[in-house]
Amino acid sequence: MPLETQNQDLAVVGGGPAGLAAAERLAEAGHTVTVYERMPSVARRLLIAGRGGLNLTHSEALPDFLARYHPAGSLEPAIRAFPPEALRAWCEGLGQPTFVGSSGRVFPRAFKASPLLRAWLGRLDGLGVRIRTRHRLAAIDGRTLVLDAPDGPLRHAPRAALLALGGASWPRLGSDGSWVGLVEGLGVPVAPLRPANVGFRVAWSEVFRARFAGEPVKRVALSAGGRQVRGEMVVTRTGLEGGAVYALGRVLREAAEAEGSAVLTLDLRPDLPEADLATRLARARPGESTASRLRKAAGLAPVAAGLLRESLGGPLPAEPRALAARIKAARLTLDGPEAIARAISTAGGLRGVDARFMLPERPGLFAAGEMLDWEAPTGGYLLQGAFASGRAAAAGMLAWLRDLPAERGDAA
Repeated sequence: MPLETQNQDLAVVGGGPAGLAAAERLAEAGHTVTVYERMPSVARRLLIAGRGGLNLTHSEALPDFLARYHPAGSLEPAIRAFPPEALRAWCEGLGQPTFVGSSGRVFPRAFKASPLLRAWLGRLDGLGVRIRTRHRLAAIDGRTLVLDAPDGPLRHAPRAALLALGGASWPRLGSDGSWVGLVEGLGVPVAPLRPANVGFRVAWSEVFRARFAGEPVKRVALSAGGRQVRGEMVVTRTGLEGGAVYALGRVLREAAEAEGSAVLTLDLRPDLPEADLATRLARARPGESTASRLRKAAGLAPVAAGLLRESLGGPLPAEPRALAARIKAARLTLDGPEAIARAISTAGGLRGVDARFMLPERPGLFAAGEMLDWEAPTGGYLLQGAFASGRAAAAGMLAWLRDLPAERGDAA
């Protein structure tokens, strides 16, 4: 079947939060916008992520908020232009008020993603945004997008285009990183895609794995690379995962890449000074078992006591001060992160976009969202980054179009 050519105004490739946010901003400016999405429907990952509560953003002070992103300053202009307060106001405008949870995380009052997405798609439809699903980007030929479509290959030569193709951590939802080779073929540098917000592998003993896989570990402080975080984690059959682990994920991943493994230090009683813990352990009754001492005197749950034993790989010290020191600094060796397909998000990605989020090697081609080279922990930072970068890239495209000489715009 011959290629069909459509010369429309602007195109967005990728129907996740970044792509839809960009399309909305462009349509509000009066442009005709077509969104191309490879999956049967848009924002599938947003819906999956929102099943247990859609964590939109976080309420902490902006300087602290911005410090969560790596590389430092990677999304700062975009987030300052569209900060958490603006995202909450945007939700309110869709009839979806938000609230701040006890941890400072921000959720829509409806809690789930589906009411918000329905309202958003209704707004996009009202703005005239055209959404074409089952359209996969196959090539970029100059200023022309070549897409595999249900009715055959399609060529679209827009005035400008924006790519929001995601990372590689949700392949079943379309984010499989297949765009890397296509973009590198244009001469655009791409940092290797690596897992972020992911569990790490630990060589558990069979006894520990059989007993504690799936058990949460609460009230714990984790340290690595000179950083410490408090929170919770979960023991899995293959290692550890959860918010506290994710918060140290970049440090642990880089250590594992450099050394072949990483060391994670656990403070299993972060609320209790070591000296006080030693005093409590010394008061244990003579003849009391070690398991009983750990439970009663140290206040350790069985899973925490198990982690302590795993960290030593042998008998626990009987002397109270030595045992207290181990409880406050149990060291686990992590063999490396789980596969990227099991990660929540992706590190690495497209490098070298300019201040307008345009690829200098391809004028008129912009990028946003997780395909860019940035990472952040869970807790609302990922979605905030997607929304903010999508809107910032759209603003950059609008500025570029305004600066474009009339004859060049007509020729395109």
